[in-house]
Amino acid sequence: MVSELLDWARKENLQPAPITVEIWKTLPEDFCRLVEVVNGEAVRAESPFRPHQKAARRIADFIETAADAHMSRYNDGCLDVDTDFDVLLWELPRATIRRPDAALFACAPPDLRPLPASMVKLVVEVVSPGTERVDTADKMAEYALAGIPWYWIVHLADNEVAVIETFVLDHLLNQYRPHRTLEHTDGVAEIDLPIAVKLDWSRLIGLAR
Repeated sequence: MVSELLDWARKENLQPAPITVEIWKTLPEDFCRLVEVVNGEAVRAESPFRPHQKAARRIADFIETAADAHMSRYNDGCLDVDTDFDVLLWELPRATIRRPDAALFACAPPDLRPLPASMVKLVVEVVSPGTERVDTADKMAEYALAGIPWYWIVHLADNEVAVIETFVLDHLLNQYRPHRTLEHTDGVAEIDLPIAVKLDWSRLIGLAR
């Protein structure tokens, strides 16, 4: 591994210029799936472990069920939910494009990528070994600056979801403040905002088997 890195560490391998949104749209999709863009620089996004992926998918399922129920009850716009897709936080002075584990957003055409942060209502990030600082500091600050109203941080322990921290954006300070902290129970917890989401904790244990 060290020799491979030494072979790679050459001037000609440095990113030649900042990545703009226009450039990003022309890059191969298989490359875009491997990176996020932070202030114009490609940052490698590590592949998550199976418990991480399972937690994100099941939480996204809960949110999608809640979005369907919300739309059936209220006539206040179309909502959609997805996992691991590109969100444009800002374009200037240099583009930042993140790939949240899950997000609730206003319905958009399937070919709209990256999705503008202005359409996103809620972002969910699952903390993996090695990503805690990024999820709890870097991304929290970035999502707040992008104006995303709600942020959930999901903590795993012993192959299950242990804690979900929910944060709401303080628009005056452009910072998140704590809303609720949910800890693992055997029942069903409900989060009331931005929409009413029921979390069945029995579905958040035994993530990898």
